[in-house]
Amino acid sequence: MAALLRAHRRRAGLTLDVLAERTGLTKSYLSKVERGLRTPSIAVALKIAGALNADVSQLFSDNPDDTVVTIERRSQRARVDGTGGRAVYDPVATRMVGKAMQPFVVHPTIHPESDFMEHPGEEFIYVTAGAVEVTLADQMIQLDEGDSLYFDANTPHRVRSVSPERAVLVVVVHDGDVRNPLHDGDSSASRQCGPTTLTPET
Repeated sequence: MAALLRAHRRRAGLTLDVLAERTGLTKSYLSKVERGLRTPSIAVALKIAGALNADVSQLFSDNPDDTVVTIERRSQRARVDGTGGRAVYDPVATRMVGKAMQPFVVHPTIHPESDFMEHPGEEFIYVTAGAVEVTLADQMIQLDEGDSLYFDANTPHRVRSVSPERAVLVVVVHDGDVRNPLHDGDSSASRQCGPTTLTPET
C-alpha cells in the first residue's frame, strides 16, 4: 500500500499535513504508512480512502479496473509469516472500483491489547479457520470456525485470534452509503435494495 498511498495523495494534490487533518490521523503515522512501516487497519484505510475520494481498493492495487467480475485465486493471498502477530488485511476484488461493499480476507492479530476500532456503516465477519475473540464495547464474543457476526461498525470493536493456528476471516464492510450499482441511479430502489452487509483493527 505504501507507494500507492503516496501516489494517490500526490495525485490529489494533498500534503501529509492536509491528509492528516482530513483523516484525524497523525502526520507521523501517515508517513510510516507511506514508507511501509505501518499497515493500516480496514477502518483507517476507509478513512484515508474517503479523504482521497478514492475507492479503498485503489490503495491496494496499482491497476484498478472498472469491471463487473473479478476472480482471485488462493495463491494470490497474502502470507502471514513474519508479521509478528500483527493483523494482516488482504483486500478482495481490488480491481473492481466503486464497490458497494469492501471485502477482505483477514488474519487477525494475536495480541490481546490491540486498539479498539470504529467506523461508519456495518460489518460482517465469517470465520473460515480457527477461532477469534471479538470485543464489542464491553461485550466479549468467541467465534469458532463456521460462526459469523454482523454488527454496527460504529460500535468500538477489536478482534484477535485465539486458536493455536492463526484464524482466517472473511470480513465485509459497508460504509453506510446505500448506493446499489444494480439500480442505475434509482435512489428509491437503492434505499430499498441496497446492500446491508458490509473490516482495522478487525
